[in-house]
Amino acid sequence: MAKPPADDAPRAPRRSGRPTSAKPPRPRAKAAAKLEETAAPPPPEPKPAPDTESAGAANPFDFPGADQREALETLSLNIAKAAMTAQAAIAEAALSQADRPAALSPDPFNVGPAMTSVMSSLASRPDRLFSAQADLFNRYMDLWASTARRAAGEEVASAPVKDKRFKDPAWAENPMFDVMRQSYLVTADWMNGLVSSVDDVDPRTKRRAEFFTKLLTDAFSPSNFLASNPVALKAMAETNGESLVRGMQNFAADMERGAGKLKISQADYGQFEVGVNVATAPGQVVWRDELFELIQFDAATDKQRAVPLLIFPPWINKFYILDLQPENSMIRWLSAQGFTVFVCSWVNPDVDKAGFGFDEYLEKGVYRAVEKVLEQTGAKHVNTIGYCIGGTLMGASLAHMAAKGDDRVSATTFFAAQHDFAEAGDLLLFTDEHWLNEIEQQMDAAGGVLPGAAMAETFNALRANDLIWSFFVSNYLMGKAPPAFDLLFWNADQTRMPKALHMNYLRSMYGQNALTKGEFEIGGLKVDLSKVKIPLYFQASREDHIAPMNSVYRSARAFSNAAVTLTLAGSGHIAGVVNPPSANKYQHWTNAALPPTLAEWQSEAVEHPGSWWNHWAAWLHDKSGDWVAARDPQKGPLPAIEPAPGSYVKVKS
Repeated sequence: MAKPPADDAPRAPRRSGRPTSAKPPRPRAKAAAKLEETAAPPPPEPKPAPDTESAGAANPFDFPGADQREALETLSLNIAKAAMTAQAAIAEAALSQADRPAALSPDPFNVGPAMTSVMSSLASRPDRLFSAQADLFNRYMDLWASTARRAAGEEVASAPVKDKRFKDPAWAENPMFDVMRQSYLVTADWMNGLVSSVDDVDPRTKRRAEFFTKLLTDAFSPSNFLASNPVALKAMAETNGESLVRGMQNFAADMERGAGKLKISQADYGQFEVGVNVATAPGQVVWRDELFELIQFDAATDKQRAVPLLIFPPWINKFYILDLQPENSMIRWLSAQGFTVFVCSWVNPDVDKAGFGFDEYLEKGVYRAVEKVLEQTGAKHVNTIGYCIGGTLMGASLAHMAAKGDDRVSATTFFAAQHDFAEAGDLLLFTDEHWLNEIEQQMDAAGGVLPGAAMAETFNALRANDLIWSFFVSNYLMGKAPPAFDLLFWNADQTRMPKALHMNYLRSMYGQNALTKGEFEIGGLKVDLSKVKIPLYFQASREDHIAPMNSVYRSARAFSNAAVTLTLAGSGHIAGVVNPPSANKYQHWTNAALPPTLAEWQSEAVEHPGSWWNHWAAWLHDKSGDWVAARDPQKGPLPAIEPAPGSYVKVKS
């Protein structure tokens, strides 16, 4: 389930200041828009400098080149305007939500029982609780002692700041903000450590409590509040409050975009258009039906490998993560290596496909796409790629093919794909039966599909500091425009999911781990991964929080009778996969063996600088047959329907 970056994605530099006149303004709430004319007055004409001897104490704000009184009036007006903008947006949101049904449950993630279990365990061990309290007291004493020495003029050495929320020098320069920062870090670390110290509750219950305690402590960071963020206060002072006005205009626009719910912008979405400056690899749609468009990309070499390559991306996201820009497009790179590249561009399903499940995605998806690729190329075999949940489907399909004696797929590559879900990471927290019932009701209310925004919120919660609070601070407290970043544009371009497919996936894979146990039924058969005997290439990423590397490793070993090659890449779920050799970033590890545990594999693995793509391409060339004349998508048996990237990828949720 490819999602967000992020984890790992490189951040684009942010732009500050107002948008240029050539750029269309961001939408904003109607009531807030009426306040445009309430702009702060222009700076006054220069006046003679005041008599500093009789002027009294200096104002804490320094406004060079302007009279302090006039500047403070400007600041006051801008603060008032910002407040009115925010209040208007909140009022409109309240009105828009008034006629909607209330939340299905006050505790949809079932956090209450988890916290009760943890607190009961702590209460039953008063000695441990007393020790924890004493530890917190000692930490505070150390903090206040160092603060007192610093106040007395003593140089106090401080540890390097690793938390990027507090990287700005302003946090350390002012003693008050420095104490606030350090006090928060002490308290947050203590709270999270206290919950983690519990050892006599169910491991999944404990992990739920740990996860939501971390969410809580992240939310209460002083960096997330204007009054306790020196960087935001400095920006407000330097701009006479205009940064705060812009921030509240951003807030109002995001409230309107979310139809009454705050939908934080992670990118300047107006800067990108699918097929214009993202998803631009040349090719043709050569097949279209109700479930997918089959895109064949243009050849970039005179000769191509005989065995074509078919990519099954996750249906949770759109395929153009593999074709963002020419310089980082895996699709263009594969074409340049001499492969005939096809991609299955899934439809963005609506309520008419609420009943589509794994059987439909097998028969009408994988099998039909394979059939059409072979028809178009005249080849007898095809190599496939499965990315994330597309890899889960592909693994189950290979087991189904093995059971039927279908040998049309000769080799498969898996990017960040899971088949064994025993150690599937924090997403397991969102798949207990209590939450699944909530999801099911939410999908029923939407007509049988899960809105794309629902999955985006889940992925964002997995990395709240990076994907929620960093944008909250930048967009609203600092008043900056969101960055023009292609990956974050793609990350927000979510798709819907059919109820039957999604509920079966969550219950069978995350809930029961049925695929690895040989208990998963697809296409009328219970499939067995051990029956798959074709060559497989697994790619895992060291910092992947969606498909954790240990989970991918267990998945690779589940294909116990296949010839498996595994590579571990640096970075995470997106940047670990989309890392072209030309970028010269990160690293990867290889090991020809596949011992029982990932730790054993890592202990003998060889580290290599840069991308893993060349290592994989050598493996793929060996599995792709002889060279043949390059194939033209417009001259095959299947008629070209329209140029890539097709129509399905452009459908918004």
